[in-house]
Amino acid sequence: MKILIVHASAGAGHFKAAEAIYKGIKQSASHDVVLVDALDHASFLFKKFYKQSYFFLIAKIPSVWGFFFWILDLAWLQPLVRASRRIQNALNMGKLHQLMTEGCFDYIVMTHFMPTEIAAALKRSGRISSKLITVVTDFDVHRIWLADGIDTYTVASAWTKEKLKKIGVPESDIFVSGIPTDKKFSGPFDLAALRGSFGLKESLFTVLVATGSFGIGPIERIIEMLAGFQVIVVCGHNQDLYRALSARALADVHVFGLVDNMHELMAVSNAMVTKPGGLSISEALVSRLPMIFFSAIPGQETGNIRVLQTYGIGVSGCRIDQIGEELKRMRDSNDVFHAAREKISVVARPSAVSDIISLLK
Repeated sequence: MKILIVHASAGAGHFKAAEAIYKGIKQSASHDVVLVDALDHASFLFKKFYKQSYFFLIAKIPSVWGFFFWILDLAWLQPLVRASRRIQNALNMGKLHQLMTEGCFDYIVMTHFMPTEIAAALKRSGRISSKLITVVTDFDVHRIWLADGIDTYTVASAWTKEKLKKIGVPESDIFVSGIPTDKKFSGPFDLAALRGSFGLKESLFTVLVATGSFGIGPIERIIEMLAGFQVIVVCGHNQDLYRALSARALADVHVFGLVDNMHELMAVSNAMVTKPGGLSISEALVSRLPMIFFSAIPGQETGNIRVLQTYGIGVSGCRIDQIGEELKRMRDSNDVFHAAREKISVVARPSAVSDIISLLK
């Protein structure tokens, strides 16, 4: 079979989900599979505006992002939203339209809502006959992910499935797979060797502080609250943060920039302080890491927190100066720590990639 996997490089999560599926297909089957970034097939100005405006809004004025996220999810506004998106994508995404129509793909798998709209429009018009699979990469789901013509939506949890049903997606079109993560997060790991390679002390409770790919949030203040813990902090693309923390050379604080071994850092950690992005959460769930959330982006990340709260997973809403106290509760009580890990096992989906691949028939 010929398979196209499409993401969009607005944040790292959509790419990581697409890459995990791509690698899974390459390793388990002999299909002809192609992985592309939708924005590489956009007009130059649209690509530049799309990526920079997203970063500016979430980093500088997240309340404005939250407002647009809310208003674009209103049910009565959807006809206008969909018409506007159709016009915008038709004007700016011609190369992606061409790839999808000329590629003669048996399946198109999408981990972002933009290519979902494009592929569905092409299928409705009869220009493609591909089976379309949309992989929703958050635990909550926004109406912008929906498009007439999608054959299957894969979702993070039973809660997500019920939300999709309520907003009009037939149950037969929804598949609870979990959000796809690379199989390397499932291990196995030689923990003693890993701790040694990172210079970690085995006796200390280790906290992983993850800032998301953009490296935003009050990271330095959080670390100041973690005296008595062994801390691993991943700064992502934020070079200023990386340099500032490295220069301080704080005791038992290990600083990393943008990494490709997050699975190893999670494996040697006992808990995670993180922004609540869908992929970061899913990787932590597979790694069985209790989580404390900070600086949630209004919209998708606050939605992720809301869903996880229904399962009793994660700590949210505490002030920066309370994060250390929450971690001390986990460190000092085996009952609290193990209860948090048991709740995680209900939602973790380490087989998400293989379950999604099973749909390709």
